[in-house]
Amino acid sequence: MAPKKIKRAGSSAVIRQQPTIELKKEIIAKHARGMRVLDIVREYGMSKSTISTILKKKEQLKEANVSKGMTIITKQRPQIIDEVEKLLLVYINEKQLEGASISEAFISEKALQIYEDLKKKTPQTNALSDFVFKASRGWFEKFKHRTGIHSVIRHGEAANSDKAGAEKFILEFKKIIEEESYVPQQVFNADETGLFWKKMPNKTYITKEEKALPGHKPMKDRLTLLLCGNASGDFKLKPLLVYHSDNPRVFKKHNVIKQKLPVMWRSNSKAWVTRQFFVEWVTEVFALAVKEYLEKNNLPLKCLLLLDNAPAHPPNIDEYLEEEFDFIQVRYLPPNTTPLLQPMDQQIISNFKKLYTKALFRKCFDITNDTNLTLKEFWKNHFNILNCVHLIDNAWNQVTYRTMNAGWMKLWPDCVPERDFEGFEPEIVDEIVSLGQNMGLEVDNNDVEELVEEHSNELTTEELQHLQAEQEKNLAEDMSSEGEEEGKEEVPSSVIKEMCAKWGELQLFVEKSFPNSAVGSRSLNMFNDNVMSYYRKVLQKRQKQQTLDKFFSSTSKRQRTSPDVLMEGDSPSKQ
Repeated sequence: MAPKKIKRAGSSAVIRQQPTIELKKEIIAKHARGMRVLDIVREYGMSKSTISTILKKKEQLKEANVSKGMTIITKQRPQIIDEVEKLLLVYINEKQLEGASISEAFISEKALQIYEDLKKKTPQTNALSDFVFKASRGWFEKFKHRTGIHSVIRHGEAANSDKAGAEKFILEFKKIIEEESYVPQQVFNADETGLFWKKMPNKTYITKEEKALPGHKPMKDRLTLLLCGNASGDFKLKPLLVYHSDNPRVFKKHNVIKQKLPVMWRSNSKAWVTRQFFVEWVTEVFALAVKEYLEKNNLPLKCLLLLDNAPAHPPNIDEYLEEEFDFIQVRYLPPNTTPLLQPMDQQIISNFKKLYTKALFRKCFDITNDTNLTLKEFWKNHFNILNCVHLIDNAWNQVTYRTMNAGWMKLWPDCVPERDFEGFEPEIVDEIVSLGQNMGLEVDNNDVEELVEEHSNELTTEELQHLQAEQEKNLAEDMSSEGEEEGKEEVPSSVIKEMCAKWGELQLFVEKSFPNSAVGSRSLNMFNDNVMSYYRKVLQKRQKQQTLDKFFSSTSKRQRTSPDVLMEGDSPSKQ
């Protein structure tokens, strides 16, 4: 085969072309089959040095995945990095929905963790083995630009906890209590938490067998709870439960009336608390129950509800409450003080999850003792979300007033009598371990502690992958349904681009001028993720279509004009 040259019509000039990647791969293949370099030089009309350079780069060229006709390899980043960034964005959204503030350093660290997890499962190629992902500052800035995330805490700024802010709020909180003359029975805290309701410790044979099953989806068994109680510890409210299914099969089978469940049942595809669900819980559960409790105990009709800055907690909640509920006063914890001050995070939720695990093990133990079912059979075919709801109710009822009251020690020590709190929780763990071992499970105290930690919203890479797949599926369905709506005119790309530019300006304006930066940034990110991301995807889809149209148009044009531009040595009939 002769070196490719182009002879322009009406001209004797021959223009020598750079060899394409496709041609270089052809040369490499022939050399691999035993063809000598000198023979390749003669066949292709190239210099020996050019052929030698191609052969030196054979590994890089063999792995190159480029469009037909390309002559050079631009610097390509492995596809694994695209996957890292997709999962990282899911993780960031989850953390922001929790109300957590995240730093640049924290995001970079999580990116490296996801990368290492994916790398273990990705077939090794020379390109990947030579690639080093550092999650550098340059990468982070480009990631920010590509995804549109804003208001991430910079290096050196407090990210996980703000001790100075916490100390200041303790004084402010004390002043509120004194000025309003609140007693512990009138002061409440509510907080969300994730729960993997059908999860055993990792070392048990049940968990190992589940993970080995094709299509194992850990996120399917995840729900979100909103738990709330007062500082005196004598009043716990009906929890809000959000699941991914509105009417599970077991509900239909047993004709379950959701209003009669010991939880307020709500659902969405992501199984997380939304602002709408939270407001419904406040008006339909919290306000009515607290009013009845205060009247029953002959206490003044007023209460204080303490919340963190999660996006589900509206900053202007007063606007959602009817006049009859104006006895509810709401205060928000400052950003980055939740781990230090929020009562529910001070062992209350942890204790509840241990009690849930104990109730779960007790249920399994009783079933295997009183029936012919094995543990594996019960777990796989009979344990369902309805069982879980009753176990949640059981565990929440077992959280003692002592535990509920002790959670306020850091924020409001005056309301907590001096007691010896040592030795309470280990007893629960010991009981769980004993039940597990009696069922033949290999489980110890550390396994139980690890299981409780895993119930938190700190998602693993595998769980992020499943959550991303679910979100993409839901987004595709939403976009499909939106496209089917009648009367909707297609928005021109120029208008979308203009709006995206204005959105960027609005984000900068809010970040600089909005008084509550935490609320502002989370509101911006929610709108960015739920609305602006849709329009960016529309633009990307249209740009891809334009590229394809241009490609096919140019191909068609070349085919029509092919007799005028021929490869030297080709006949007009050869294309």
